[in-house]
Amino acid sequence: MSHSSADRLVTMANQIGDFFETMTDREQSLKDISGHLKRSWAPPMRRKLLEHIEHGGTGLKDIVLQAVQTNKII
Repeated sequence: MSHSSADRLVTMANQIGDFFETMTDREQSLKDISGHLKRSWAPPMRRKLLEHIEHGGTGLKDIVLQAVQTNKII
């Protein structure tokens, strides 16, 4: 995966995280983040995000990382 491709996905995922992070129920935020990724992102994008996480997940907000690690997106 190219560096710019990962950067774009990280930026997009973090924007989703920013939106849902404002919710008071963290568990629901995690479910909503992963649900949004599953509904809105094409499978290749989700696979690339998972691959990025497998290689350290550099740049991802903690809430996004936790959402993906605790809820299935593929």
